[in-house]
Amino acid sequence: MCVDAGPVGGIAHTCRLGPGIDTTAIRGQLLIPELRALWCVYSYTIERPPLKRLLPVFVAIGVTAVALPVIAQADHKPGHAKPGQPGKPKPGQPGNPKPPPAAGTLTIAAKPNLTVFRGATVISGRLNGPDNAGKTVVLRADAFPFGTGIKNAATTQTDAKGNYTFTRRPPRNTAFQAIANTGATYGLAISPVAIVKVRIRMGLRVSDATPRVGQVVRFRGRACPAHAGLLVRIQRKTPAGTFRTVRRTRLRGATGCSAYSRRVRIFRDGTYRVTSDDADHARGFSRPRFLNTPR
Repeated sequence: MCVDAGPVGGIAHTCRLGPGIDTTAIRGQLLIPELRALWCVYSYTIERPPLKRLLPVFVAIGVTAVALPVIAQADHKPGHAKPGQPGKPKPGQPGNPKPPPAAGTLTIAAKPNLTVFRGATVISGRLNGPDNAGKTVVLRADAFPFGTGIKNAATTQTDAKGNYTFTRRPPRNTAFQAIANTGATYGLAISPVAIVKVRIRMGLRVSDATPRVGQVVRFRGRACPAHAGLLVRIQRKTPAGTFRTVRRTRLRGATGCSAYSRRVRIFRDGTYRVTSDDADHARGFSRPRFLNTPR
């Protein structure tokens, strides 16, 4: 039923179906004002929820669609098949055997690869493949500065399994490489390069290991091989466990090795060491010495 909502005179009127009905409305216009009759030409629209109310739903659906593949990828563990993909066998398992070393390849390793002057290191490796026994292996050495003095250092033969071993005492930082002449079997096999670093051998003596407070103690020792003029650092251990340089001096020339001497005034107990290094040698350290200051 249409109810006149305003005065007559061609003014637009609005008609509603009834009180409390907000979802459907009828719009009308007074066509015959003289008879005060109301002819409602209407159309209705159904009120829809506002778009801003549906926005969180659309956002949640989009986030879920993006997050599910990411979560599945994050939960995937190495070695396990991904969802929808067949699993791959590990190396050594049926269907994916571990590939053997290429025939005719020559390996090399140095243990230890960091030694001290006059210390020994073992250079070893293997000639891979069949017919690898009794083959001649030549060890080549290239001491610092590299690339200027390559020479054959030693020769040996592989054992029944193709293994070889050398024991060397490099005087300074040295690069080693093995070469095996296998003849018609594999031809010339060349190993990678193994570098052995050599520390300077440092010695330390003190004139008094139990000095009085404020007493001067002489630190002296040798560094081998000889490095005349090389800087030597006298270091004291800190409460944090690291060493801090407290004095410096220089090496003096001597036969075979260089020597140093430096006086240090001691005020409290402490652990000391000396250290030095150069381009042709790795940094060398003396054995720590504890100085006990009676009080």
